[in-house]
Amino acid sequence: MEKSIESIWKQGFLDKNAMVAPKLNNLCNQKSIHIIDKFKRMFKINLNALVVFSFIVLGASYFVKIPVMGVLMFVLFNVIVIVNKKLFNGLKTIDKNVSSYQYLKSFDDWMKEQISINEKMSRFIYPYIFLAMVLGLGFSDQFRETLHRIFGNHQFYLVYGIPVFWVLAALIIMILLAVFGVRIYRWDFNIIYGRVLRKLDELISDMEDLRA
Repeated sequence: MEKSIESIWKQGFLDKNAMVAPKLNNLCNQKSIHIIDKFKRMFKINLNALVVFSFIVLGASYFVKIPVMGVLMFVLFNVIVIVNKKLFNGLKTIDKNVSSYQYLKSFDDWMKEQISINEKMSRFIYPYIFLAMVLGLGFSDQFRETLHRIFGNHQFYLVYGIPVFWVLAALIIMILLAVFGVRIYRWDFNIIYGRVLRKLDELISDMEDLRA
């Protein structure tokens, strides 16, 4: 019995070396390559932008006399870049000599691992950023002078010279940032890569529908 059109489409999607439906295979391969290449370009651009931004923050912090914040932010941004560059190198291990479906599934697995690692980091990244800002302002003479102009000679509640209420407020904010860090990261990630990932999910879903 001759193959049905549906079985031909399935074979065309799932077998890279299938002789049937070559145009379908080519179209599927082209879409797969386009989506993944676009993500790679965006990923590289964002990592490079983060490095450049880290130097801008470092330089600007010295001009506005809050170098502590600049140094801490510089370290953080470059650690993020180093970690994600190592993750990015993991894409080289994906076998390209497979069907477009298998290739996309391998990429999707890598993507999930990359997101999972960054989500774990986000629980520390956002509190760290806030702490860097607080310490930067705390060591700033200009900031202390501004507080003095606002509050005058008012004495804050101190314990061994430490403004207790301010420290407690900072700790509460850091805890909240740690708790909601994953949500903040996902929101940030979706703004940048959401459109590409939706296309990836749609293409994989279409292929799996044909397999059903």
